[in-house]
Amino acid sequence: MSASVAVRFLGTGTSTGVPLIGCACPVCRSADPRDGRLRSSLMVTLGGRTLIIDTGPDFRAQCLRWRVPRVDAVFVTHAHADHIFGFDDLRRFNTLQGNAVIPCYAGPDTVAALHRVFPYISRRRNALGLYRPLIDFLPVAAPFEALGARLTPLPVIHGDLETFGLRVDCQGRSLAYIPDAHVIPGPTLALLRGLDLLILNMLRPRPHPTHLSLGRALAYAAQIAAGRTLFTHLSHDYTHAQLLPHLPPAVSLAYDGLALTL
Repeated sequence: MSASVAVRFLGTGTSTGVPLIGCACPVCRSADPRDGRLRSSLMVTLGGRTLIIDTGPDFRAQCLRWRVPRVDAVFVTHAHADHIFGFDDLRRFNTLQGNAVIPCYAGPDTVAALHRVFPYISRRRNALGLYRPLIDFLPVAAPFEALGARLTPLPVIHGDLETFGLRVDCQGRSLAYIPDAHVIPGPTLALLRGLDLLILNMLRPRPHPTHLSLGRALAYAAQIAAGRTLFTHLSHDYTHAQLLPHLPPAVSLAYDGLALTL
Protein backbone atom coordinates (compact mmCIF):
# COMPACT_ATOMS: atom_id res chain seq x y z
CA MET A 1 0.00 0.00 0.00
CA SER A 2 1.32 3.44 -0.94
CA ALA A 3 2.37 5.73 1.89
CA SER A 4 1.76 8.91 -0.11
CA VAL A 5 -0.53 11.77 0.88
CA ALA A 6 -2.43 13.18 -2.08
CA VAL A 7 -5.24 15.66 -2.60
CA ARG A 8 -7.67 16.27 -5.41
CA PHE A 9 -9.98 19.27 -5.55
CA LEU A 10 -13.41 17.89 -6.40
CA GLY A 11 -14.79 21.42 -6.44
CA THR A 12 -13.49 24.92 -5.74
CA GLY A 13 -16.57 27.13 -6.06
CA THR A 14 -18.64 29.13 -3.65
CA SER A 15 -22.22 28.23 -2.70
CA THR A 16 -23.67 29.23 -6.09
CA GLY A 17 -21.08 27.41 -8.16
CA VAL A 18 -19.57 29.04 -11.25
CA PRO A 19 -21.09 29.71 -13.73
CA LEU A 20 -24.02 31.16 -11.82
CA ILE A 21 -27.52 30.46 -13.03
CA GLY A 22 -28.58 33.22 -15.41
CA CYS A 23 -25.25 35.08 -15.36
CA ALA A 24 -23.52 36.22 -18.56
CA CYS A 25 -20.43 37.84 -17.01
CA PRO A 26 -17.03 37.12 -18.59
CA VAL A 27 -16.15 34.62 -15.86
CA CYS A 28 -19.39 32.67 -16.21
CA ARG A 29 -18.91 32.61 -20.00
CA SER A 30 -15.20 31.77 -19.81
CA ALA A 31 -13.86 28.95 -21.98
CA ASP A 32 -11.02 28.32 -19.49
CA PRO A 33 -11.91 25.07 -17.66
CA ARG A 34 -10.27 26.47 -14.52
CA ASP A 35 -13.13 28.99 -14.29
CA GLY A 36 -15.80 26.29 -13.99
CA ARG A 37 -16.18 25.88 -10.23
CA LEU A 38 -18.37 23.19 -8.66
CA ARG A 39 -19.21 23.54 -4.98
CA SER A 40 -16.17 23.07 -2.74
CA SER A 41 -15.09 19.56 -1.75
CA LEU A 42 -11.72 17.89 -1.24
CA MET A 43 -10.55 14.29 -1.59
CA VAL A 44 -7.51 13.35 0.50
CA THR A 45 -5.85 10.01 -0.21
CA LEU A 46 -3.88 8.57 2.70
CA GLY A 47 -1.92 5.45 1.89
CA GLY A 48 -4.59 4.26 -0.52
CA ARG A 49 -7.56 5.13 1.70
CA THR A 50 -9.86 8.02 0.88
CA LEU A 51 -11.09 10.86 3.08
CA ILE A 52 -13.74 13.18 1.65
CA ILE A 53 -14.14 16.64 3.16
CA ASP A 54 -17.68 17.93 2.53
CA THR A 55 -20.33 16.48 0.24
CA GLY A 56 -22.06 19.40 -1.48
CA PRO A 57 -24.85 19.37 -4.08
CA ASP A 58 -22.35 18.49 -6.83
CA PHE A 59 -20.89 15.47 -5.03
CA ARG A 60 -22.32 12.83 -7.37
CA ALA A 61 -21.10 14.69 -10.47
CA GLN A 62 -17.69 15.16 -8.86
CA CYS A 63 -17.37 11.46 -8.08
CA LEU A 64 -18.19 10.61 -11.69
CA ARG A 65 -15.95 13.27 -13.19
CA TRP A 66 -12.90 12.47 -11.10
CA ARG A 67 -13.60 8.75 -10.73
CA VAL A 68 -13.58 8.66 -6.95
CA PRO A 69 -12.77 5.00 -6.24
CA ARG A 70 -13.95 4.65 -2.66
CA VAL A 71 -14.82 6.61 0.48
CA ASP A 72 -13.31 5.35 3.75
CA ALA A 73 -14.26 8.35 5.89
CA VAL A 74 -15.94 11.75 5.66
CA PHE A 75 -15.33 15.00 7.49
CA VAL A 76 -18.01 17.71 7.34
CA THR A 77 -16.83 21.23 8.06
CA HIS A 78 -20.28 22.71 8.74
CA ALA A 79 -23.94 22.24 7.90
CA HIS A 80 -24.53 24.79 5.14
CA ALA A 81 -26.32 23.39 2.09
CA ASP A 82 -23.35 23.77 -0.25
CA HIS A 83 -21.34 21.45 2.01
CA ILE A 84 -23.84 18.70 2.86
CA PHE A 85 -26.60 18.37 0.25
CA GLY A 86 -24.86 15.55 -1.62
CA PHE A 87 -24.45 13.46 1.52
CA ASP A 88 -27.06 10.88 0.51
CA ASP A 89 -24.91 9.84 -2.47
CA LEU A 90 -22.48 8.19 -0.04
CA ARG A 91 -24.82 5.18 -0.14
CA ARG A 92 -23.28 4.08 -3.44
CA PHE A 93 -19.92 3.70 -1.70
CA ASN A 94 -21.52 1.54 0.99
CA THR A 95 -22.60 -0.78 -1.82
CA LEU A 96 -19.23 -0.71 -3.57
CA GLN A 97 -17.50 -1.49 -0.27
CA GLY A 98 -19.59 -4.50 0.69
CA ASN A 99 -22.10 -2.57 2.82
CA ALA A 100 -19.29 -1.29 5.03
CA VAL A 101 -20.36 1.49 7.40
CA ILE A 102 -18.60 4.78 6.63
CA PRO A 103 -17.55 6.97 9.58
CA CYS A 104 -18.52 10.63 9.34
CA TYR A 105 -16.67 13.06 11.61
CA ALA A 106 -17.96 16.56 12.35
CA GLY A 107 -18.39 19.02 15.17
CA PRO A 108 -21.18 18.20 17.67
CA ASP A 109 -23.56 20.86 16.32
CA THR A 110 -22.91 19.72 12.76
CA VAL A 111 -23.63 16.09 13.64
CA ALA A 112 -26.93 17.21 15.21
CA ALA A 113 -27.77 19.17 12.04
CA LEU A 114 -26.96 16.16 9.84
CA HIS A 115 -29.37 14.05 11.91
CA ARG A 116 -32.08 16.69 11.40
CA VAL A 117 -31.52 17.01 7.65
CA PHE A 118 -31.06 13.25 7.09
CA PRO A 119 -33.12 11.61 9.87
CA TYR A 120 -33.30 8.32 7.94
CA ILE A 121 -29.52 7.74 7.95
CA SER A 122 -27.86 5.55 10.57
CA ARG A 123 -25.21 2.84 10.80
CA ARG A 124 -27.87 0.11 10.62
CA ARG A 125 -29.46 -1.19 7.43
CA ASN A 126 -33.08 -0.25 6.93
CA ALA A 127 -35.49 -2.96 8.09
CA LEU A 128 -37.46 -2.69 4.83
CA GLY A 129 -34.33 -3.02 2.71
CA LEU A 130 -34.55 0.57 1.44
CA TYR A 131 -31.44 2.01 -0.21
CA ARG A 132 -30.05 4.35 2.42
CA PRO A 133 -26.53 5.31 3.46
CA LEU A 134 -24.81 3.42 6.27
CA ILE A 135 -23.05 6.10 8.29
CA ASP A 136 -21.54 6.20 11.76
CA PHE A 137 -21.84 9.84 12.87
CA LEU A 138 -18.95 10.69 15.22
CA PRO A 139 -18.85 14.13 16.93
CA VAL A 140 -15.30 15.50 17.23
CA ALA A 141 -13.78 18.73 18.47
CA ALA A 142 -10.27 17.57 19.40
CA PRO A 143 -7.51 15.75 17.48
CA PHE A 144 -8.27 12.13 16.61
CA GLU A 145 -6.78 9.27 14.62
CA ALA A 146 -8.33 7.92 11.42
CA LEU A 147 -7.05 6.24 8.24
CA GLY A 148 -3.52 6.17 9.61
CA ALA A 149 -3.46 9.95 10.05
CA ARG A 150 -3.81 12.45 12.85
CA LEU A 151 -6.78 14.71 12.10
CA THR A 152 -7.19 18.00 13.95
CA PRO A 153 -10.45 19.98 13.76
CA LEU A 154 -9.74 23.68 13.35
CA PRO A 155 -12.38 26.01 14.88
CA VAL A 156 -12.97 29.07 12.69
CA ILE A 157 -15.55 31.87 12.56
CA HIS A 158 -18.02 31.71 9.66
CA GLY A 159 -21.08 33.66 10.66
CA ASP A 160 -22.81 32.15 13.70
CA LEU A 161 -22.73 28.50 12.58
CA GLU A 162 -20.30 26.01 14.13
CA THR A 163 -17.56 25.64 11.51
CA PHE A 164 -14.29 23.73 11.43
CA GLY A 165 -11.42 23.38 9.05
CA LEU A 166 -9.27 20.26 9.22
CA ARG A 167 -5.55 19.64 9.63
CA VAL A 168 -4.22 16.32 8.32
CA ASP A 169 -0.84 14.95 9.46
CA CYS A 170 0.33 11.71 7.87
CA GLN A 171 3.67 10.15 6.91
CA GLY A 172 5.54 13.31 7.92
CA ARG A 173 3.39 15.52 5.66
CA SER A 174 0.79 18.07 6.70
CA LEU A 175 -2.02 20.01 5.12
CA ALA A 176 -4.91 22.10 6.36
CA TYR A 177 -8.21 22.76 4.63
CA ILE A 178 -10.36 25.76 5.61
CA PRO A 179 -13.04 26.22 2.94
CA ASP A 180 -15.26 28.64 4.89
CA ALA A 181 -14.12 31.26 7.36
CA HIS A 182 -14.10 34.98 7.99
CA VAL A 183 -11.81 34.92 11.01
CA ILE A 184 -9.19 32.37 12.07
CA PRO A 185 -8.88 32.71 15.87
CA GLY A 186 -5.48 32.86 17.56
CA PRO A 187 -5.64 29.34 19.05
CA THR A 188 -6.42 27.94 15.60
CA LEU A 189 -3.56 29.88 14.03
CA ALA A 190 -1.28 28.15 16.53
CA LEU A 191 -2.49 24.79 15.16
CA LEU A 192 -1.46 25.80 11.64
CA ARG A 193 2.29 25.90 12.17
CA GLY A 194 4.63 23.91 9.97
CA LEU A 195 2.21 23.09 7.14
CA ASP A 196 3.34 21.76 3.80
CA LEU A 197 0.06 22.88 2.23
CA LEU A 198 -2.58 25.39 3.33
CA ILE A 199 -5.91 25.42 1.48
CA LEU A 200 -7.85 28.54 2.38
CA ASN A 201 -11.11 30.11 1.28
CA MET A 202 -10.90 33.35 -0.69
CA LEU A 203 -14.27 34.43 -1.99
CA ARG A 204 -13.53 37.68 -3.83
CA PRO A 205 -11.36 40.82 -3.80
CA ARG A 206 -13.86 42.99 -1.90
CA PRO A 207 -14.84 42.29 1.72
CA HIS A 208 -17.56 39.83 2.69
CA PRO A 209 -19.17 39.40 6.13
CA THR A 210 -18.62 35.62 6.43
CA HIS A 211 -15.80 34.72 4.00
CA LEU A 212 -12.23 35.83 3.53
CA SER A 213 -11.56 38.48 0.91
CA LEU A 214 -8.36 38.53 -1.11
CA GLY A 215 -6.55 40.92 1.23
CA ARG A 216 -7.48 39.03 4.39
CA ALA A 217 -6.65 35.66 2.83
CA LEU A 218 -3.24 36.90 1.72
CA ALA A 219 -2.57 38.27 5.20
CA TYR A 220 -3.41 34.91 6.79
CA ALA A 221 -1.32 33.09 4.19
CA ALA A 222 1.69 35.27 5.03
CA GLN A 223 1.15 34.78 8.77
CA ILE A 224 0.79 30.98 8.53
CA ALA A 225 3.67 30.71 6.03
CA ALA A 226 2.92 27.21 4.75
CA GLY A 227 5.20 25.73 2.13
CA ARG A 228 2.41 26.35 -0.37
CA THR A 229 -1.01 28.03 -0.15
CA LEU A 230 -3.94 27.44 -2.48
CA PHE A 231 -7.16 29.46 -2.44
CA THR A 232 -10.54 27.74 -2.84
CA HIS A 233 -14.27 28.48 -2.41
CA LEU A 234 -13.99 30.98 -5.25
CA SER A 235 -16.64 33.28 -6.71
CA HIS A 236 -17.22 34.58 -10.25
CA ASP A 237 -15.56 37.93 -9.52
CA TYR A 238 -12.34 37.05 -11.40
CA THR A 239 -10.96 34.59 -13.90
CA HIS A 240 -8.16 32.26 -12.94
CA ALA A 241 -5.87 33.85 -15.53
CA GLN A 242 -6.63 37.41 -14.39
CA LEU A 243 -5.84 36.92 -10.72
CA LEU A 244 -3.02 34.37 -10.76
CA PRO A 245 -0.22 36.77 -11.89
CA HIS A 246 -0.98 39.09 -8.95
CA LEU A 247 -0.46 36.47 -6.24
CA PRO A 248 2.80 35.96 -4.29
CA PRO A 249 5.11 33.13 -5.46
CA ALA A 250 3.99 30.63 -2.78
CA VAL A 251 0.28 31.36 -3.27
CA SER A 252 -1.93 30.12 -6.10
CA LEU A 253 -5.54 29.40 -7.03
CA ALA A 254 -6.96 25.91 -6.88
CA TYR A 255 -9.24 24.68 -9.65
CA ASP A 256 -11.58 21.75 -10.08
CA GLY A 257 -9.65 18.52 -10.66
CA LEU A 258 -6.29 19.85 -9.49
CA ALA A 259 -4.33 16.94 -8.02
CA LEU A 260 -1.23 17.18 -5.82
CA THR A 261 0.97 14.71 -3.98
CA LEU A 262 2.75 15.82 -0.82
